[in-house]
Amino acid sequence: MFVDNVQLNLKAGNGGAGAVSFRREKHVIMGGPDGGDGGKGGNVFFRVDKNTHTLSHFRGSGNLKAKNGQPGMARKCYGKYGESLEVVVPPGTQVLDGETGEILLDLVNDGDKILFIEGGKGGLGNVHFKGPTNQRPSYAQPGINGESRDVRLELKLIADVGLVGFPNVGKSTLISVLSNAEPEIANYEFTTLTPKLGVVETDNFQSYVMADIPGIIEGASDGKGLGLDFLKHIERTKFLLFMIDIANYRELEEQYKTLAKEVKNFSENLSHNSYAIALTRSDALTEEEVAEKSKEFIKMLGLEPNKNGKHFGFEDDIPAYCQDTQSYDGYDNSKPYFVIPFSSISRKNLEAIKYALLGAVNETRKK
Repeated sequence: MFVDNVQLNLKAGNGGAGAVSFRREKHVIMGGPDGGDGGKGGNVFFRVDKNTHTLSHFRGSGNLKAKNGQPGMARKCYGKYGESLEVVVPPGTQVLDGETGEILLDLVNDGDKILFIEGGKGGLGNVHFKGPTNQRPSYAQPGINGESRDVRLELKLIADVGLVGFPNVGKSTLISVLSNAEPEIANYEFTTLTPKLGVVETDNFQSYVMADIPGIIEGASDGKGLGLDFLKHIERTKFLLFMIDIANYRELEEQYKTLAKEVKNFSENLSHNSYAIALTRSDALTEEEVAEKSKEFIKMLGLEPNKNGKHFGFEDDIPAYCQDTQSYDGYDNSKPYFVIPFSSISRKNLEAIKYALLGAVNETRKK
């Protein structure tokens, strides 16, 4: 089960109480106080682990607490420190204040271990309170209680490529044929109800992570459909692949502008990310229809079909556009990296998409 939002109460351990004790041994005259200090309460840490992919292991665990420190003992023995609590989360988890919603931590790097709440100090034993005028102190300090905080954990996926499109345009099919992901695929809308990650391997040395985001509908940025719950998962994605159904009853221009509008309404910064456009389901039309629609759409974007994608394997018989990044370092962020029709079923231009995305990811990683 995919869980990306949980409420938790986290509490550090209480410090142990100091001991009130007096030395009592045979042949030892006037032994005096020897009560030891209490142990410190356990801390609360957050640890980032890339082998964890959801927050589902926190379901039913609303209250998490570190261990208390042990009380001090006789003979000036210190109490044992309380065992710390490690809250293990996947990369991309944000820790928000449960009351104000303020972002307290943004956990993105695998292996990071961050102290969140420190345990309470242990109390001093009565050995600390002896003096010339108080040779028999009969009191010790109690331990200090550990702090408690209500937090909300929110997971935002980290991927190199985020798939953006209307429901049932072939996002799940694409990620299933390019990567190791196994999403549910069916011929109805909103088959994907939870985001899916897949690793696309191009060779023994290069790969990238692709995220299949549930379908976006018009008004998603206002909370309609699956709306904000899943738009947030493309916030950390540096490169967006707009998937537009070339065989849909909606015009290509309408589909693209609607998707771009929803992304921009959700996040102005996200709308400036690098992107490309894939025209899906080209197998549902004749080659002439695909060629005509592709050419019109590319010209609508103010571009011209070209042969720059030949080094990625773009097939020559279908009009396509690709920026020429071989002759200079970087590319124009305001234009799509490529526009290409393809089919996951017939595999037309599928390998080209795979390697063109690798080129785009490599460019964005330089920034």
